[in-house]
Amino acid sequence: MQAISKRFTYLFTSTRGLALVAIAAVALVTAIFGTLSGPMVEWGVRDITVRVLGLDLIQAEREGRIILLYHTIAMTVVAAEVYFITDIVPMKRHQQVTINATITVGYLTSLIFGLWFGYFGHNFVFHGLYILGLSLVFFAGLLLAAALWPWKKEYLLPPDSPFARTKKGVDLERLAFFVMAIATLVSSTFGAVTGSYWGNGHETFLAEDLIRTPEKTLLQKAIIGHLHIMLTLIAVAITLIVGRWMKFKGIYHKISMPLMNLGMIITTAGALSVVWLEWAHTTIYIGSTFILLAALMYVIYSWDALIRGRVKELGLAKPSAWQKIKALVHDPLKFGTGWQMVFMNFTVSGVGIFMAVKLDEIFRVWPHREERIILTGHWHILSGLIATIILFYYADLSGLKGKARKWFGWLIILGSDLAFGAVTVFSMKRLFVEQAAQQAVVNWTMLLVDIGLASVLVILAVFLLWRLYDLFLKQGRWAEELKQETKIATEAEIAEGKRKLEELTASLEEVSE
Repeated sequence: MQAISKRFTYLFTSTRGLALVAIAAVALVTAIFGTLSGPMVEWGVRDITVRVLGLDLIQAEREGRIILLYHTIAMTVVAAEVYFITDIVPMKRHQQVTINATITVGYLTSLIFGLWFGYFGHNFVFHGLYILGLSLVFFAGLLLAAALWPWKKEYLLPPDSPFARTKKGVDLERLAFFVMAIATLVSSTFGAVTGSYWGNGHETFLAEDLIRTPEKTLLQKAIIGHLHIMLTLIAVAITLIVGRWMKFKGIYHKISMPLMNLGMIITTAGALSVVWLEWAHTTIYIGSTFILLAALMYVIYSWDALIRGRVKELGLAKPSAWQKIKALVHDPLKFGTGWQMVFMNFTVSGVGIFMAVKLDEIFRVWPHREERIILTGHWHILSGLIATIILFYYADLSGLKGKARKWFGWLIILGSDLAFGAVTVFSMKRLFVEQAAQQAVVNWTMLLVDIGLASVLVILAVFLLWRLYDLFLKQGRWAEELKQETKIATEAEIAEGKRKLEELTASLEEVSE
């Protein structure tokens, strides 16, 4: 019983354990429900899944099921990022515990009962519990925003700090975490208000189905704005997280953080103003440009740091260009965080900008299905790239080293980039192939997508099985991680207790005087 209790404590109180549960949940949901579409339908796997699990799939309810599925996955990913943030951003110990506990109960409630309601019959008690889970996640966001408040005296930076700061010492990176949290809360409220009108002026739809509808309702526009900003903010969050991981600082940091804060504010304002303003998308483009420039500063810094660190480790006084390249790619996990951001420009940002510029001239001339494919691929590629960066960060937290670290990192990079690159070619095929001759392109791009995604899923499965096996060991890595985090938590509580005692002593001295 004590052994089970220790493992439960690890999984639901430590940062690494909580993140492991969240990542495993996303992997499991993706693996199961991913069999309901794509080539799995043609291979008959979908029918097997439906029969084995007893799924209740009515075609007319497909959009509603997809919305539930996306939201449950999104809440789980947000929870994983929150665990990372409460671990790396200084805050009081009781705040970290409360935030982590609240969002854990929230996302698990939302995940379990949301999918139960959507795929196993419509018991509306479960839908109510799904809403309760979303509400708890929102409340955890409020607690996080309060904990991240950057104007507290103890979080101000000294004048000689290598990190971006205001003249009064406010940490601009902490401010970026705070702005991201507030923007996420505002944007999720936007979606929640629209959801409250379901069945009373608002009907279920997928955004890609409305792209050529000339007149959209205000509620439909609100959902479109909600979609634009939420994935962007999740991307911003992981960018800030890996920035802490890579000890992002110096001149690039001082350029990046003001751009990031400004970009988030402008992009959020633009996304929400989609409801009222015709030129809202222009605002989104401007804000996104600032965010992309901020990410570019991180890439330049991180790659330079990787090269310098490896060159110093090898003792090379004057490294050649080839030696610098080898130094850059020596650690695929740290290299991969920046590379995936660069690769994103070729498969997401570049495609999106080109599509916006040539929308009426090229894309609106194509059949609706082709434009729909591009938009769907656009969102899926961005979310997939974010997921790979999260995996890089968590693999490092898990202590993956040596050949296992290299295999894991490179298979994730090469597999995901192969798949997403092929999806990009597939979605844009009409630019360079006539409709009558496109079947060959469809065939080989779909094959590459399957190979790439399969390699990513296989290496992720191996990684999770390793973590599962480790949990069965009496003195596995999990025990060492729990011991380390318990020690850090205890030291933090002692330091906080001393600080409170000093404040109380100072107050008593003032009263006595």
